[in-house]
Amino acid sequence: MPFEDFNTAQPDPAIEAEIDGLLEELTLEEKVRMMSGHGFHYYFTQVDNRQFGQRAYAAGSGCERLEIEPLYFSDGPRGVRHKEATTCFPVPMARAATFDLDLEERIGRAMGVEARALGVTLSGNICINLLRHPGWGRAQETYGEDPFQLGEFGAALCRGVQTHNVIATVKHFAVNSVENTRFKIDVSIDERTLREVYLPHFKRTLDAGCGSVMSAYNKVNGDYCAHNRQLLTDILKNDWGFKGFVHSDWVLGVHGPDAVEAGLDIENPEGVKFGKRLVAAVNEGEVSEASVDDSVRRILRTQLRFAREPDPQEYSVDHLACEEHVALALEAAEKSIVLLKNEGVLPFDRESLSSLAVIGQLADVENLGDKGSSRVTPPYSVTILEGLRRLVGEHVDILFDDGSDHDRAVAVAENADAVLCVKGFTWREEGEFIPGDEALEDDDPNALSTSGGDRHHLRLKPQDETLIARIGARHPKVAVALVGGSAIMKNAWHMEVGAIAMTWYSGMEGGTAIARVLFGERVPSGKLPFTVPRDADHLPFFDPAALAIEYGPLHGYTKLDAEGIEAAYPFGFGLSYTQFEYGAAEAELADDEIIVRAQVTNTGSLRADEIAQCYVGFPGSEVGRPVKLLRGFERITLDPGASATVSFTLTPRDFAYYDVASKSWRIENIRHAFYVAGSSRTDEDRAAFLDTPAHWPDLSFPA
Repeated sequence: MPFEDFNTAQPDPAIEAEIDGLLEELTLEEKVRMMSGHGFHYYFTQVDNRQFGQRAYAAGSGCERLEIEPLYFSDGPRGVRHKEATTCFPVPMARAATFDLDLEERIGRAMGVEARALGVTLSGNICINLLRHPGWGRAQETYGEDPFQLGEFGAALCRGVQTHNVIATVKHFAVNSVENTRFKIDVSIDERTLREVYLPHFKRTLDAGCGSVMSAYNKVNGDYCAHNRQLLTDILKNDWGFKGFVHSDWVLGVHGPDAVEAGLDIENPEGVKFGKRLVAAVNEGEVSEASVDDSVRRILRTQLRFAREPDPQEYSVDHLACEEHVALALEAAEKSIVLLKNEGVLPFDRESLSSLAVIGQLADVENLGDKGSSRVTPPYSVTILEGLRRLVGEHVDILFDDGSDHDRAVAVAENADAVLCVKGFTWREEGEFIPGDEALEDDDPNALSTSGGDRHHLRLKPQDETLIARIGARHPKVAVALVGGSAIMKNAWHMEVGAIAMTWYSGMEGGTAIARVLFGERVPSGKLPFTVPRDADHLPFFDPAALAIEYGPLHGYTKLDAEGIEAAYPFGFGLSYTQFEYGAAEAELADDEIIVRAQVTNTGSLRADEIAQCYVGFPGSEVGRPVKLLRGFERITLDPGASATVSFTLTPRDFAYYDVASKSWRIENIRHAFYVAGSSRTDEDRAAFLDTPAHWPDLSFPA
């Protein structure tokens, strides 16, 4: 990978010398112009009929006199945002459920190819904000609740997209996990929690060579993120040695030219707070020209390094939504589906079923995720109903009812051999919060009404819960396909149905994938990238209207573990059409690393994938550690009756905590527990234990 050392090695001396010359030649006005985007408002209001994401936008750099091209930006997390039809992959939360890093890197490469085909050189596709609470409206854009998994997936997507010399952006830096008040909310957080819980995944992605960072809208400890010197300069640029540039989130991300001194390098999409105001601030001594020069150097360093790397291939519009990329979208959708319950209902059997009732409007609508900045418009999308009809052909009679009339829907269900209820959400109920008077989309008659945002509760709509329970009480063979971007509580109806599958916003081939899994052509293998509690009160406090909130060190499985509460569905949980058994874990020290192993056996009758997970526990910790933390995962394929040994290599850093007093990472001298299991619901009887190696407590890692 050409850029994996971008943030860890010294910058190219030849490029740095070239930048020295450019800085001498550029005027102050030209430097400042490079520190913002240009043309967005014109295209948005005058050309594109207030449609966002119709093109790649000039988003920094650029000097016509010196023949320096601007950077051209496009979102987003599930494909390249553009007026041209591009591949729509499942949302990142669905891809996280695959626990397949190779697949995520291949998806990143596909995004990189399509970006280059459309002239994009800066991509905002890596969203790794931690899911502190599943009610967060933009949960679908990230990879879940665990910092380790977030970092591994962010790094994989980064490696993929940057293979094609597209500068990847990781966002939103940092502590961004409330949507409705994202422009104002102030998050109070202590330094240890910040370093251990909310930042490690960003560092992991940057260590993979990510070239740029997008600041968040919110405040952290009183300062807006774009003006937060602790985040942008002290941690990002000084402690971590980040060599690239920081650009703002769009439209309302910057509040004054002083953001430059805090560490912000580019204001997007236009120079509203920078531009003439920044020139004046430099001339009046409020902002140093040295800070401006540092920003321009970072912009040019990144741009020149990426632009001059040889391209691995040629790019054309023929690559947009091409056969290879669509196949990737299908693979991701198939691997993402999480089977949560199955009492002999699934898989449906085409040979024995003569009819299948499909109940719910969402089965027959395009439902790809929110319609904010992450929206992608593919050339087509396969709905669940279409996927089922294509798969079964004339073998099974598909009886569809949208569920609007409950009595009619129940009657349809009672006349079928089996029932599939499709329930969940759309862009109207969750996603990027688009207030009605600021809506960016007008291709739908209702698009100017407020849409998206945080969820106020984690249940389905009351009428949907009632309908599922009614059908389940009257029919012995009912499966529920849930559509959404995060946890959905099932307390009101889960006992009435025989099978439940989380199918997410599954991309342009989602209907094909869901049909294949439901009818057994693919064995479900997805695992939850978050915890589903038995009671919403078991989660951290969450208020979509909050303007100030305090974040503590525990959430998700770490919170439930600490409080001794069993989850309804634990992190990492997912059933299969076969069964897997885990042997006891073993741990040994080898060359200053700890190797953890366990045997996994397929005890069922089908060849299938399993996702083995490695957790480290900290019994006896005196500094206050979670009960356990994810430190590895591996996706394996096993034939019926076959066994395999999974192995995880852990380094000293995997055991460290942040010591505020010394401003470094330290390791306790305690006995550690090691678990290998199919979810975070681990078994103490199968744990391995190992004392901290004698010299490890003397180790110290930079902040």
